[in-house]
Amino acid sequence: MQVLTLKYVDMTAIKESSTIQENKKTVQDCPVMYVMERIGGFWKPIILFNLSTGEKRYSELKRAIPAVTEKMLIQHLKQLEVDGLIIRKAKPVVPPHVTYKLSEAGNELAPVIDAMAAWAFQDMERNDIKCAEANKYITNQDQNAFSQNLKK
Repeated sequence: MQVLTLKYVDMTAIKESSTIQENKKTVQDCPVMYVMERIGGFWKPIILFNLSTGEKRYSELKRAIPAVTEKMLIQHLKQLEVDGLIIRKAKPVVPPHVTYKLSEAGNELAPVIDAMAAWAFQDMERNDIKCAEANKYITNQDQNAFSQNLKK
């Protein structure tokens, strides 16, 4: 009978010579790469978009983005906070009362996220794709909804 021994491998260690690490070194050379490093991925722009309407608790964000797992939502909220795009405010009460809101830098991303949403609505219309969210926002003949929400 053979006995297997398992070694613990630290999966969080970063291989400094990896291609992605080499590519990250060029981030300062390209403004688009810089932005994508900060807000790239699937969930970060969606979180920023949802926080554009104002301060929200974790549970409100989870309800607004039901497809995101708790692990991914927590991970991306922490990354957005470290990057200075959102502000986490915790009140010392039981149960804990934690809220998230856009920081000044997060608010400055409004035109970027707004342009993404406007393009999405146009492209969905062009491809005859129905979006339940579309009727919540102002058409692009008027001012953009995302920017409007930030001004309120």
